[in-house]
This record gives sequence, C-alpha cells and structure tokens, in this order.
Amino acid sequence: MASKRIGIFGFEGVVGIDLFGPAQVFAGVEIGDGRGNVQPGYDVLTIGLSNRPFATDAGIIVKPRNTFKNAPSLDTFIIPGGKALRCTGAFGLAETGLLSGHKVTTHWRFARDLARRFPDLQVQDNAIFLKDGSFYTSAGATAGIDLCLHLIEEDYGAEVALFVARDLVVYLKRSGGQEQYSEPLQFQTQSIDRFTELTSWMVSHLNENLSVEALASRACLCPRHFSRRFKRAFGHSPADFVEKLRIDEARRRLSNGLTGIESVGASVGFKSAHVFRRAFERRLGINPKDFRERFESNQNLSTPGKQSALLKARQNSRLVGRRG
Repeated sequence: MASKRIGIFGFEGVVGIDLFGPAQVFAGVEIGDGRGNVQPGYDVLTIGLSNRPFATDAGIIVKPRNTFKNAPSLDTFIIPGGKALRCTGAFGLAETGLLSGHKVTTHWRFARDLARRFPDLQVQDNAIFLKDGSFYTSAGATAGIDLCLHLIEEDYGAEVALFVARDLVVYLKRSGGQEQYSEPLQFQTQSIDRFTELTSWMVSHLNENLSVEALASRACLCPRHFSRRFKRAFGHSPADFVEKLRIDEARRRLSNGLTGIESVGASVGFKSAHVFRRAFERRLGINPKDFRERFESNQNLSTPGKQSALLKARQNSRLVGRRG
C-alpha cells in the first residue's frame, strides 16, 4: 500500500497549531508494505507560495518543501488559518467559490462573519468539524486534530486512528457532530467557586454515583444548599445536568461504533438499557439504535470526485479548511 500524500499550505503568519498539529498527527501513522516492512502512512509536504521561508504566528521559521508550481498530486490539501487568510482557512477556501452551497463550520468566534460575507455557505457555527462531499472544515486548533484523526480513520480504519490518538495522549477522539462549546466547558466557564473542580471529576466518573447527595458531599455542602446554588449558577438541576453529560458522552461512544448500545448506556452510568433509551430519546428525539445507524449512514455519504482548484490533485482528493 502506497503512502498517501498530504499537502499543507504554509504562509507568513499561519497559525502554528494549524500547521504543525496535522503534520504531527499524520506522522504518527505507519503501515505495512505487505512484505513485513513498515512505512509511513502519509507523506506530508509543506507547500508555500514560493521557496522562501515564512514565520508562523508564534515566530517559528518554516521552509516550504514545495511550491504551488512544483507540488505533486495530493490526496489531501489542508488550508490552515492565519491573518493572511482573514483568520480562518474557511475564508480562504470560500473565496475560491469551491464551498458554494456546502455545509461548513469554523471557529465559533468567526462563524457569524463567515456567514455574513459568504451567504451561499451553510454555516454551522458549533460543530467540531464537518464533511460535505470532498470538502472538510473544522473549528481549528485542537478540533483540527480531531478532523485529522477522522481522516486517518477514513483511510486506514478506526484502530489505526485510535492508536494515533493514544500515542498523542489525546483525551478522547471526538466525532464531528459534537459541539465546540461542550457542556463541561460551559460549566467551567461559568463557575467561579467550589463547583469548578467538580466538572472534570464528573466527566471522568459518569458511571459512578452522581446523585445530589454524592455531588454535595464532594462540594462540601448539604444537599439542599448544593442544589439551590447549582441551579442558581447554571440554570439546571444537578440531576438534569448529569443526564445531559451522560447523553453527550453516550452520543460520542455510539458514533465510534465500537461498543454495543446497552454497554454504552451502562458505561456512562444509566442503570438499565430501558432508562438509557428513554433519556436518549427524550433529549435528542431519536433512539440510540437509530442514532447510530443514521450516523454511520452519514459517514458513508461522501461524494468523491471533486478536484482542488488550487492544485492538480487526484480525482479523489480532499480539500480541508483548518480553523474552518
């Protein structure tokens, strides 16, 4: 099996994590050549407007390996974010007209501006990453790493992607359908008191006792006082908030497709499959089985065959806008 070729656009002021993050992720893939030898799964090229070195936004100097004039055919071309592209990769890609009519995402801070400047785009402002045909867009930064892991999964399967995620010490491999501004992050952002440290513990212990009494004990409050303060601070009762956390994590695990539905429910703390199904359907309007089937169906709806207008790429090339 031949290595796949990845091109990453490099330019003055490029966001460093958008450039180096994908390069490091793809560099972690190794494949067998059928003769007992191991070879890189990807050949990663930095492609510049010229051969001249450029500096990232953090001041790191990078020398391009190729230019647009001499770049070879690519399987995937990545457009990072940076000031030269008016902040996010989606802006640069949208300027070409290639994204017209497509579903896209970008960093939440720039989503409204993207939608305003390019009204023909279907901007979804809270997805980690999206795939529409041969075009992929992400929220950038660490969400770009999630997208790269997804591309690895498309190319070499879930096991390889999970191995790379573990090797990079990624906390979890998130699916594109998850929100940029997750429930635990909202909790941490809003919290200014003793609830702050409770968030990460709850997320890491979803299958344990998260009753009001147990949580109140960890917060060193009586249950009644804890419930009042929690509701006043976050607008949800503790029980409602815990269920939302469990459903969000269950949704992620279902999208991975590696665990049975009943096992997913038990792993996030639901006492029975029946309770899990009822809570899942109440929250999302769909039962876990149909959700997994729909997610798997959407994963297989890619539309191959669009060529990149920026490079003479292969017919099955992918064009990726990082940070959007």
